[in-house]
Amino acid sequence: MKTLKLGMIFAAVGLLLSGCGSQENAASGGVKVGMTVQSLSNPTWAGYCQAIEKKIKAEGGSINYVACDSNVGKQITQVENFISSGVDVIIIHPADPQGVEFALKQARETGIKVIAWDDNLENADLAWLIDNHELGYTIGEHAAKWINEKLDGNAEVAILNYPQLPILLERGNGIVDAITKLAPDAKIVAQSSAIDTKEGIEKMETIFQSNPNVKVVCSIGGGGSVGANEAAKAAGKITDDFGVFAADATQPELFAMKNNEGIRMSVTVTGTNTDIANKIWGMVSQLESDEPIETKEIYRVFVPVTNENVDDYLGK
Repeated sequence: MKTLKLGMIFAAVGLLLSGCGSQENAASGGVKVGMTVQSLSNPTWAGYCQAIEKKIKAEGGSINYVACDSNVGKQITQVENFISSGVDVIIIHPADPQGVEFALKQARETGIKVIAWDDNLENADLAWLIDNHELGYTIGEHAAKWINEKLDGNAEVAILNYPQLPILLERGNGIVDAITKLAPDAKIVAQSSAIDTKEGIEKMETIFQSNPNVKVVCSIGGGGSVGANEAAKAAGKITDDFGVFAADATQPELFAMKNNEGIRMSVTVTGTNTDIANKIWGMVSQLESDEPIETKEIYRVFVPVTNENVDDYLGK
């Protein structure tokens, strides 16, 4: 009888210890991240999110990334859903910086950490930033060099911008400033809004119809530049003196560059998608470990990619 009672006691203790172990495992589970971006139809952002997901999962965490399709109301709902699901960190590329502030304030009040991508939001623990005017100027600087070397300083130029977002308006202004200063005899004959490949194709088709002598295209991002390249190929515009200059250095841009198509230079910001994923993971880890934050604002570095160094980034 005593043996039976002792066995029952040991079994009960075993269950209790087993239960405690399960709770510890649950409590020590990997970091849980929610990420909301403006668009996943843009190859730049699709690539970023996939690389970040791969890195976070490799580190034992989990991530739910979604697109708000540039709709601030939808993005606010996504942030609220992240709060309800109990994420540890929110990464946000805001559709409307002012519009998302209150939702992020609520998130931080519950203990959630926030990483703001491209905007220095008040309700963020870290802001990963670009000097967008300088980035635009870098794009325009390379385009101006092409104009001066390949076209004797005279060219008709088209710009694919996206003034709907203040940061991209700054980038577009940087392009204009560089071309105006460094290739003063060039003429900017068209400016149109394009954020993804579909828009880039459509806008460049229209521009080529009105301005068939356009030789240089500058785009604020990879989506527009890939679209411009496709439109130029379809219109038979790819010549040795035709060039597309942009930012993002997406894989489609790099393949076009390697194949000696219309894309001549694209600026990678921070590096490859893997480099970006590692940087994001570093910020997530820092916030989760409650390490001291020396500075909230972290500015990213620019590396122009051309045919000369494209192999360093292609496929990576």
